[in-house]
Amino acid sequence: MKKSKLINTQLSLAVASLGHGQALTICDCGLPIGSEVQRIDLALTHGVPGFMETLDVVLSEQQVEEVVVAEELAVISPALFEKLTTRIAQLEDKQGREVNLVMVSHESFKTLSDQSLAVVRTGECTPYANIILRSGVVF
Repeated sequence: MKKSKLINTQLSLAVASLGHGQALTICDCGLPIGSEVQRIDLALTHGVPGFMETLDVVLSEQQVEEVVVAEELAVISPALFEKLTTRIAQLEDKQGREVNLVMVSHESFKTLSDQSLAVVRTGECTPYANIILRSGVVF
């Protein structure tokens, strides 16, 4: 049995499969997911699991060099945006490297998420609670 936090088989495999520059998307329960991208559906009911708790578990295993969020997140859900930027700063400290924050329109975000290796659907109901994590390298 794995000793790390991430025990979901599909999600663990997706993180382990990421190469430099490839992306993993974590989304709320409303983001449309294209039929060509792998869907890892963790959603049980509204709010379960939450966006931040899912993100925290993924960040415990994934090296990240860039994150992409919709510009609307900062305006429509500012409390979540603040938590997210705090978490990115903590990640930079932990990794010892800068994490680039990219903000795009929600429409552009949807297009970019379909280019991810996988999209992880949570039960989150906060508007625009979506993030694309672009993998870095550990060396």
